[in-house]
Parts: sequence; C-alpha cells; structure tokens
Amino acid sequence: MSDQDEAARTFKALHQDGFIMPNAWDAGSAKILAAEGFEAIGTTSAGIAFAMGKQDHHVTNASLGVTREEMFARIAEIVDAVSVPVSADLEAGFGDRPEAVAETVRMAIEAGLAGGNIEDKIPLADALYDETLAVERIAAARAAITAGGGFFVLNARTDALLLGGPEALPTAARRANLFLRAGADCVFTPGPIALDTVRTLAGEIEGPLNVVAGLKGADGNARALIAAGARRISVGGSIARSALAFVRRCAQELREQGSFAYAADQISQSDINALFATAPASGKTRGRYSWIRIRRVYS
Repeated sequence: MSDQDEAARTFKALHQDGFIMPNAWDAGSAKILAAEGFEAIGTTSAGIAFAMGKQDHHVTNASLGVTREEMFARIAEIVDAVSVPVSADLEAGFGDRPEAVAETVRMAIEAGLAGGNIEDKIPLADALYDETLAVERIAAARAAITAGGGFFVLNARTDALLLGGPEALPTAARRANLFLRAGADCVFTPGPIALDTVRTLAGEIEGPLNVVAGLKGADGNARALIAAGARRISVGGSIARSALAFVRRCAQELREQGSFAYAADQISQSDINALFATAPASGKTRGRYSWIRIRRVYS
C-alpha cells in the first residue's frame, strides 16, 4: 500500500465520528498545526493565494488568480512537511469540463494528497454550474480515482448556501445528495453554521457533512457542530486571514507609534527551530516540482 493510499484510508476513517481539520497555506503553518495534535490538515486556497499576493474565490480577473501549477507547487510543500493526511482545496477543479476535473484529481493523487474538494461555483461568476454538468464533474473525478486503483477522499462542495436565496437550503441538500450518488465520499456546504441549519443538512444529506467555521467571524464551536451532525469541521482561510490581520496591526503600530509591542507574544527562535527540525519527507518535494514543471511545459 502506498503512502498516499494509506493516508487516504486513514483520512476517510476520521469521518465516522467527526473531527476538526484546520487549514494550512505553507509548510510552516502545516507543521505548526500538525504539532498541535490535529489528525489531518486541509489546505486553504485563500491562504495560498494571499501569500502569493493574489485573489481567491471572488477573483476579479483571471490573471489575479492562482494557476493549477502554482497551487500544486504549494500543496506539494504542505504534503511533504507533515506526516498526517492532507486534503486540498482544489477549487472548481481548474477547468469547467469533467475531463479537466478528472485530470486535477489525478494530479492530486500523484501529489500524495489524501483527499480534495471540488466545488460547483463557476470561477469568475456568482453562479453555480448547471446541475447536470456539476454532477458529471464529480462523476469524472470518481472515475479517475477508480481508474487509478487507489484511494482518495472526494469532497464535493456546493456553494448554494453562500449564494443565498429562498431555496438555498433545499438546493444545497439536493445537490449534495446528487454528488454523493455520483461518487463523492462526503459533501461540503460552506455558509451559515447555525446549529439548526447543520442539523437540517445532516438529516437530509446521505453522507458525511463538512462545515466550515470562521468565514465571516468568530461565532460557533466545532464540538457543538459535530454534536449537531457535522462530521468534519474546517476553517478555510480564517487562520491565514487572522495572521495577515496581525501583520497589518504590526505595520500600523510601527508606523504610527514606532513601538514593538507586537513582538511580546512571538514564538521564540529556538522553539521554531525545534519545531522545524525535520526536513521534507524523503526529498519528495523536488520530484513533484519537476513533475509540475513538466506538466506546465507540455500541457
């Protein structure tokens, strides 16, 4: 059994009882999260984009978004940095057609990921893919996993709740079930996290439910969400955005006051060095970077 296959099987088993999965944006953040005892780590497309000075989700121009090659380069660093399973935010699969989604999932498995999200929001638009096409995209992802003969936790995301509207909740539940029947292992419904909403979704959806917290504020509690029926709690880009907010406060203090109070709570140099004492796993990052470059040249 390959390392990727073993990680994916371990990751899927976590969905039985419910777990909390924070999201990293680089090797350093991944190592810190893993050191705190989390059993799995997600990547955050927002955190990765912001670290590159680019946009995420509401991208105003394609040139301001992260390319598939850029995203996988950062994902490779995160996978190699930790020993726990990593699930990636694969956005909309980096292409509209089912064939593009299938190729992205094949790349994800080759990169050593235990799982990944495929969302149904059309890039550069506040709209969902046509429902038939959205289902075909998930089916293509599952076919790619099956053809590879391995294991991979496919998380189908619907943005119906984020887009809102009077039919948002039933639309989210319907799409989630269609995605599960098409081959998804679990479903992701970002948006409101009121406990009543989570209970309704958990009761209507035919598979494990992923809920994201911290999108717009500090409300909610992961353990309460699991008790309400969610099986997986992620935090999206909230840790990354909080880190950037701290950077801005540091800059404002320096500019406006000339003081260094921000430095009082920093992790010590020795503690960070001790935490980062392990090198990337078996030099795998170099191999995957070469593979990513080859895809860029010949695709």
